[in-house]
Amino acid sequence: MATLKDFRDERLRKLSELKELGINPYPANAERTNKNIDITDDFSKLEGKSVTVVGRIKSIRKFGKIAFVVIKDDSANLQLFWRANSDPVDYSLNEHSMSNIALLDSGDFVECTGKVIKTQTGEISVEIVKLRILTKALRPLPSDQDGFTDKEERLRRRYVDTNVNPDVFQRYIRRSNFWQATREYLISNGFIEINVPVLESVAGGADANPFITHMDALDQDFYLRISHELPLKRLLVGGYEKVFDIGPRFRNENYSDEHLPEHVAMEWYWAYANWDMGMKLTQEMVRSIADKTWGTRNYTLANGMKVDLGANDTDWPKVSFVGVIKERFGIDVFNTTLEAVQAKVKENKIEVEKADNINRCIDKLWKKIRVELTGPAFLVDIPSFLQPLAKNQLADPRLSEQFNLLLGGTEACKAYSELNDPLDQLARFNEQQAMRDAGDDEAMMLDMDYVEALEYGMPPACGYGHSERLFWMLEGVTAREGVPFPALRTEK
Repeated sequence: MATLKDFRDERLRKLSELKELGINPYPANAERTNKNIDITDDFSKLEGKSVTVVGRIKSIRKFGKIAFVVIKDDSANLQLFWRANSDPVDYSLNEHSMSNIALLDSGDFVECTGKVIKTQTGEISVEIVKLRILTKALRPLPSDQDGFTDKEERLRRRYVDTNVNPDVFQRYIRRSNFWQATREYLISNGFIEINVPVLESVAGGADANPFITHMDALDQDFYLRISHELPLKRLLVGGYEKVFDIGPRFRNENYSDEHLPEHVAMEWYWAYANWDMGMKLTQEMVRSIADKTWGTRNYTLANGMKVDLGANDTDWPKVSFVGVIKERFGIDVFNTTLEAVQAKVKENKIEVEKADNINRCIDKLWKKIRVELTGPAFLVDIPSFLQPLAKNQLADPRLSEQFNLLLGGTEACKAYSELNDPLDQLARFNEQQAMRDAGDDEAMMLDMDYVEALEYGMPPACGYGHSERLFWMLEGVTAREGVPFPALRTEK
């Protein structure tokens, strides 16, 4: 049975023969007058006319003095009809004669000029007048019949996966559409996009363990951002009223079906808005993104849950954090002890770590409930001690003005009325820093520059963030399936 080495050696031999003929197997120039899909969709207009098309060879079938070559570009497959003739070819221009068709393989890229026709079997085709080789492929792609299903191979060689599996190819087009729809919605609602730094001297805006790097120019360690939040809120101090940024963020955490250490996220901040206004905008925005990306509001998620985003005139229900913790576990989160909460955590077979404090344990209890909630719904009544960057509710200052979008057993977004009291912010940062000093690597760092910015005055505002996890969820795939090139342990 032929091995990959056998196939590669044979293609290297063909490469050598092409060069001996004077053909450059990797020319710099290519021409195209039409996409492949144009030939079939506009056949009535193009029939009998000369066109130039390009693509990767999918198959070659030769029958005596005729051959059929199927090529693929990013729009469609197209059949080329090749008839043997005695017309001379100019090898210096990379032209190929049918007599040398054996030097072509599936996977090679070619350019074809010819007339648009229908074959005797009614297949729309381009009859080859001139064919040029654009790239000689040295490794064969799996055939459609063989498939490409090994998960590890698919993640490592996504460029093969997208060639062989059409739905995977379309997935990353939808991923692009998802972010484009996000950007278009925000811009149409008066937001402006301002990119903020990836390298930060203090990693803030989220509970996460950061990556650390070193900048030689300043001889100083920096963190890869874990959030866009604090720089964007500095822009509110600077006079901007509606700002957002879309880009990567980095959290030095483990892989899961919902999380990747590197992923793309979006955050917006809206001056003079509160969390109620933010909830309305979120409903409208998520529905708009879904409409433009998938054209539906009904989804089956990777975990099997079915989600309906609902009609425009319906509001998503609200779920009280403190209420469900009280109802399920009998715990008043404002009047309990670490020992009582840890006992409930152990009772529910949730792992307890040495660094766990009461905040972490309460959060673990909540996550036990969260996995059962299909949504969409807004999680509200989140204790202030779990959110050091949000304003408190006037009716009960123990609760924050925060809402999270519950969807498919997880939280797909986080948003809140932003804390803009610099003294209150400093006190909360100090509490977080104390937790960090006690061993909680995910607690927030004290950011004095941000506190100083608040002392110049930041208007009341609402802020919101979601990552591409929202895309993965509605696409119905896991995190690593949802990105083109997930980080993997290096393989040589």
